[in-house]
Amino acid sequence: MATKTASRRTRSEKNDSIRIVPIRLPYPSLEAAPAANMTYRGGPLLTGVQVFTIFWGPAWQTAPVSDQVGKLNQFFDFILTSQLIDQMSEYNRPGKKIGHGKRIGTLTITKPALKHSITDGAIQSALQQLITGKKVPKPTANTLYFIYMPPGVKVTQGGSGSCTAFCGYHDSINGKIFYAVMPYPGCQGCTGALAEFDALTSTSSHELCEAITDPIPGQGWYDDVHGEIGDICAWQTRTLGPYTIQLEWSNQKGACI
Repeated sequence: MATKTASRRTRSEKNDSIRIVPIRLPYPSLEAAPAANMTYRGGPLLTGVQVFTIFWGPAWQTAPVSDQVGKLNQFFDFILTSQLIDQMSEYNRPGKKIGHGKRIGTLTITKPALKHSITDGAIQSALQQLITGKKVPKPTANTLYFIYMPPGVKVTQGGSGSCTAFCGYHDSINGKIFYAVMPYPGCQGCTGALAEFDALTSTSSHELCEAITDPIPGQGWYDDVHGEIGDICAWQTRTLGPYTIQLEWSNQKGACI
């Protein structure tokens, strides 16, 4: 793993438990998962996750970036009923059995217009406006909005920025609205040796599994030292079907699988 500063960076120094996909740094320790033990903190789990994808910006309507829209939606159609979700069953709790999910829709938006950077607060506000305006399904206990940003737009949250400190993150709004933010991997730190689409699916699988097992960061399955299920295995990948996904931490096996 990278150093704590790079790979375990929180939104602030005020006990905020959110975890990120760190940028890919050339540290040898990145390839080996540290000893970890996830414990359940009593919060919600997404037992039948319902993913709604949101592609923000006109770039998603113009090739070659627009080609990724259908491919990412197909990725979710596949991955949400795949062995990766079956793997999450070891994190079941009484009355909270994690099963297959589904993609419930997609939307491309161009408003509000984007500049060269956007804050997490502005993303939250825009998502809430989409919900209020009935542009997206209303949130349920299993809804997860995946928000994909276009090339050239930097996302900032907690004083850190995409492509300088992180490549994606998930969070909740008031513990009720669950979302993940996927900046476009337009830098080597967010692609590593992967193609852009493979970097997107790897990062998306990281945040998907973390959102399922810890939708309110730090209140589900969590390790006080190492973070969430995906943090421990960042940038370790495998192929599932036609897609590149990230390995996830298994408490049962004590390893990234």
